[in-house]
Amino acid sequence: MEELVYDQINETVYTETMDNGLKVFLLAKPEMAKTFGIFTTNYGSIDQTFTPIGQEEKVTVPEGIAHFLEHKLFEKEDRDVFQDFTKLGASANAFTSFTKTAYLFTATSQIEKNVETLLNFVQDPYFSEESVEKEKGIIAQEIRMYDDQPDWRSFFGTIQSLYHHHPVKVDIAGTVDSIQNITKDDLYTCYETFYHPSNMVLFVAGNIEPEAMMKQIRENQDSKEFPAAPEINRSYPNEPAEVAKANNSITMPVTTAKAMVGVKEKVTHLTGKELLRAELLSSMILDYYFSKSGAFYEELYRNDLIDDSFQFETELDRQFGFTILGGDTRKPEEMTKRVKEMLHELKENSISDEDFTRMKRKKIGQFMRALNSLEFIANQFTHYHTLGVDLFDVLPVIESLTSNDAEEYLQHWINEEAISVFQVKPQEDE
Repeated sequence: MEELVYDQINETVYTETMDNGLKVFLLAKPEMAKTFGIFTTNYGSIDQTFTPIGQEEKVTVPEGIAHFLEHKLFEKEDRDVFQDFTKLGASANAFTSFTKTAYLFTATSQIEKNVETLLNFVQDPYFSEESVEKEKGIIAQEIRMYDDQPDWRSFFGTIQSLYHHHPVKVDIAGTVDSIQNITKDDLYTCYETFYHPSNMVLFVAGNIEPEAMMKQIRENQDSKEFPAAPEINRSYPNEPAEVAKANNSITMPVTTAKAMVGVKEKVTHLTGKELLRAELLSSMILDYYFSKSGAFYEELYRNDLIDDSFQFETELDRQFGFTILGGDTRKPEEMTKRVKEMLHELKENSISDEDFTRMKRKKIGQFMRALNSLEFIANQFTHYHTLGVDLFDVLPVIESLTSNDAEEYLQHWINEEAISVFQVKPQEDE
């Protein structure tokens, strides 16, 4: 077991790679009453085309299968795993993102048994044709529920306008039609390819004793047999730099229009640390100009183009990246036109050394406050680990950034062909 000591934030992470390839990270926080565990596989909704283990030809599986598989792992032949956690006094959950699937629990007692339960149920799949057919109806209802949510439709509608071919444009849950094509064999194919321990990370943070916990995990993994670690061969389509649609819209029964401006980010050439720097600079610049204390936000609000729902986010990951700004507005055309102009104006705007120092201090403060959350640490540590970055390297990277870095980033960030506008319009406007 190796110790990763971070003197700057007074934290120590204990890590070990099991013989089967599983990477384990433990963070002891004895002052915490609760413990959070998360078991993550480097496999998400964008991983639709790949070469299955033991085969030579690529396959393309139905859209939404990673999310479907997440649901099915909780159901065993004789029970529902959620009940197992409930009996142990734990709260369990799971989520599927574009690039990851994670299974997690929070508990204040019986931590060892909860960790065993987490490992054992994820590493013991059970799928039957009958249960798969039953699940299709459940997930179809979930998809329809999200289809009725204007915020979700505006978010995914923007991504779909940005991308031509890349599977990031597909709803993580798939479509009502696509999930009908999922079979038991498809689930086993995806599981055997992506759920090998060597493609997974376990992070446990909270009131634990690291040596005893690592010994327990080691013994648990040694008691199971896995094939040799496979080389995973994923395939993604070639994606043009320009957006799929510069303008797009739908109508829904909303009283106020929703308008979003999306930026298609260039990320495929970036390594892990470079991706981190780009993500930090993007979030800091957006916060500086478009947060409630920013000059751009003030102008938009003063001119009645936005309300308190206005927000922004950047997501940069392997193979894709996007920035989205927007919210409710009574003047969607005017608002999106002005936001696009503001994005282009960023190249002409200069950030002084003094202002950039304040931006860094704010970012550092936000990061340090977030470290009070076990969920944040475990989730983000796992996320950055899959990108080849250490979460606790974020702080020194922020400190190393300069106003010149921000100026250089701004010069290459915004291009008209990489911007798309998406609107959810009230039905009466048709």
